[in-house]
Amino acid sequence: MKNILITGGGSGVGRVTAQLFLEKGWKVGLIGRREAALAETAAGHADALVLPCDVTDPAAVDAAFAKAVAAWGRLDVLFNNAGAVLPSKMIDEISVEEWRTVADVNISGMFLCARAAFRQMRNQDPMGGRIVNNGSVSADVPRPGSAPYTMSKHAVTGLTRTLSLDGRRFNIACGQVDIGNALTNMAEAMTKGVPQADGSIKVEPVIDAKTVADSVLHMASVPDGANIQWLTVMATNMPYIGRG
Repeated sequence: MKNILITGGGSGVGRVTAQLFLEKGWKVGLIGRREAALAETAAGHADALVLPCDVTDPAAVDAAFAKAVAAWGRLDVLFNNAGAVLPSKMIDEISVEEWRTVADVNISGMFLCARAAFRQMRNQDPMGGRIVNNGSVSADVPRPGSAPYTMSKHAVTGLTRTLSLDGRRFNIACGQVDIGNALTNMAEAMTKGVPQADGSIKVEPVIDAKTVADSVLHMASVPDGANIQWLTVMATNMPYIGRG
């Protein structure tokens, strides 16, 4: 039975993905700050491991990964998913504290979890594993008023590229899922109207978060020696192609 650690497992894409993996017979470790929310995700699943953890805390991350490995004996997959976002604002309207909140989760948190996973996968026997980073369509093109989020997601792409290169000799594969308008609490605003490049406010189409979970499961399940480097899953008619 394979295992996976999922950050941001208490809500949104993380919760839906965790529940799908559990239904498919995987052992799933749930990482997130809110223990009660993680427990809700895990409810009824004997193979779920609740691991309360702030991904921006290096010691907490290392402890959560160690707990999972102690339970399972190894780590097969990390879905590096936890993320933070701000409402649309021009850069001069964004406080330093708001910037740091997004950067701490989306950059430092991603780095710390990838670091812990890479260390374990490099040193386990048999060596290797798979890391799937949650990017965004904003890792390619921005939305209006999204400097911190867009910067952070471009950083995720840099992490994915580097891990893909550095992981080769350790049998560690790294890919990235770029998501556009999956319907979660974070994306609920899309259904009410969000700023567009021309200055207007428009409702945007969304997709079921289960579609994203299916994509992550596919990326995690390809045979050893194969990798899905980039996968974009999005609402067909969202303003992405031609954005701006």
